[in-house]
Amino acid sequence: MKILIGICAGIFWALDTVILNLFLEGEDPGIAERLLPFLPLLVTFLHDICSAAYLLFFMAWKKQLKKIKKALFTREGKFVILGALFGGPLGMTGYVLSIRYLGAGNTAMISALFPALGSFMAWIILKEKLTVGQIIGLLLSITGMVLMGGTITGIEQEKFLPGILFALICVCGWASEVIICGYGMKSGVINNEQALTIRQMTSALFYFCIILSGIRGHGAVLQIMGSKGMLIIMAAALAGTVSYLCYYRTIHQLGASTAMALNITYAAWALLFEMLILHTAKNLKEVVCGMIIVGGALISAVSEGRRKNGNL
Repeated sequence: MKILIGICAGIFWALDTVILNLFLEGEDPGIAERLLPFLPLLVTFLHDICSAAYLLFFMAWKKQLKKIKKALFTREGKFVILGALFGGPLGMTGYVLSIRYLGAGNTAMISALFPALGSFMAWIILKEKLTVGQIIGLLLSITGMVLMGGTITGIEQEKFLPGILFALICVCGWASEVIICGYGMKSGVINNEQALTIRQMTSALFYFCIILSGIRGHGAVLQIMGSKGMLIIMAAALAGTVSYLCYYRTIHQLGASTAMALNITYAAWALLFEMLILHTAKNLKEVVCGMIIVGGALISAVSEGRRKNGNL
């Protein structure tokens, strides 16, 4: 059951990715020309503010809003806030910018390298021991992504390098986030749902106060909110929120390394959703590489579960 929850994190994140791609490749959003280069930043803010709203409604339904307020002022809460800055403004911005340059599938494939960096950081910082099975599974998934990398075609040369750079920024941001937030949840003072709500609130607030102010984009945000495209962003944010809930729960229950290994499967699921939603044709090599990625992640997760007395 715990492994299934981790896999759902990857499935819903892939869905989030492809839906966002629908908006970024859609019609002109109707904002000022000077802000068009910053469209991914505007979209990321709206994505995270919608996600934060969904979570606040969810936590209100569970009558845990007072606990969130209390958690904000704890030592653990401060670690979650720090992790949010790495995962949101840094990681998510890099991710959405990369989608604009490389597309959903390519971005998902490259950014899914973050567990390699994250597992190394978990070993150093969180003292999480990596089993032979975990290492083999992770290397297998990375091999699948490297092989899939040779299928990146149809990208204009001037878009290729920026897209790669933003994807790597995303890798660093997400790897740092899972380690820092994992450390914050390790003591049990803050549960996974409280941590995630704090994460999304922090990210949205940072975007609103710092990034949008810097690019003077508040008016453009209002224009997008009044357009039909806002429904697409809201749908993506809902899928992303479900993914985050599954992801943070897996971090809390199985550890950062296992959570990342299962979440990495979004690179493969994104290919499937691209075919179903965007009607993008995929070749046999891409399908095989996707199966390798998923297989490696499952090997890594099962190995970790056995190390923890088979409690999956």
